[in-house]
Amino acid sequence: MKLRLFIYFFKTAFTNIKNNRLVHMISIGTITISMLLLGSFLFLSVNINSWLTDWGEALSMSVYIDDGLDENVRVKIESAIKSLEGAEVKRFISKEQALSNLKSSLGDQVGLLEGLKDNPLPGSYEIVFHETEGHRVDPKKIKSDLEKIDGVDEVQYSDQWIERYKGIINAFRIFGLVIGGSLCMAVLFITTNTIKLTIYSRRDEIEIYKLVGATDWFVKLPYLIEGAIEGLFGGIFSFIILLAVYSVFSVRTVQIFGLPVIDFTFLSFEHSLFIVLLSIALGFIGGLIAIGRFFRL
Repeated sequence: MKLRLFIYFFKTAFTNIKNNRLVHMISIGTITISMLLLGSFLFLSVNINSWLTDWGEALSMSVYIDDGLDENVRVKIESAIKSLEGAEVKRFISKEQALSNLKSSLGDQVGLLEGLKDNPLPGSYEIVFHETEGHRVDPKKIKSDLEKIDGVDEVQYSDQWIERYKGIINAFRIFGLVIGGSLCMAVLFITTNTIKLTIYSRRDEIEIYKLVGATDWFVKLPYLIEGAIEGLFGGIFSFIILLAVYSVFSVRTVQIFGLPVIDFTFLSFEHSLFIVLLSIALGFIGGLIAIGRFFRL
């Protein structure tokens, strides 16, 4: 008996959607767009968090040297760097190479550098520090020691970049939460009004159900299922679109201002499932609000 009721409720919900397909199609399309935007924010947030976590596990430094140093001074600087415990010199970037790298990164915008009379970029050493047993790397102390060496102009390390961008990242997260909350409210509003229109279109039929003794929830459940179905389709369509865009997007790695490469990866199964389940939940809650406010039996 319960199985027959279960089938009846779903059949009624699909019939309602079919009979009001234009309204439901618009509703599903709007939910899809809302969840797609929410999924995009989640995609960016997950990748940025992963990037910062991975980057924070290794300490890298850029040691910028003064202009006009002779070879002997440069050799002394390199020797001083190599004497530091756990230090590994990855490479030396000359002024010329630094300018060439900048031109390559600018691409079509390289014309911005045409007005430069002199090369303003300094030479630098790229260093990576590895923690050894019994020795923990202290980046602030290493920075202070290196900047005391004659010929060293400035030292920057990865944590400094992270600290600079933390404010931006936190602002991005807050912005994402605000946008995400607004999108969820929009889904609820759309679903509520769609179900409300369906209820109004079937008021006479609902009255007949009541006259023959149908319980409140017997009449209400199909509308809750309608909301959940709208959410289900909206969540699935948004996931498919997000996956398709990611699959055809040719650039999946980005490097900004010489920072470590950001390798974009798609959402995990858990995050993908979260988008679909959230969409279903919002659709169901929207239906619940509709019958709570506008269903007077």
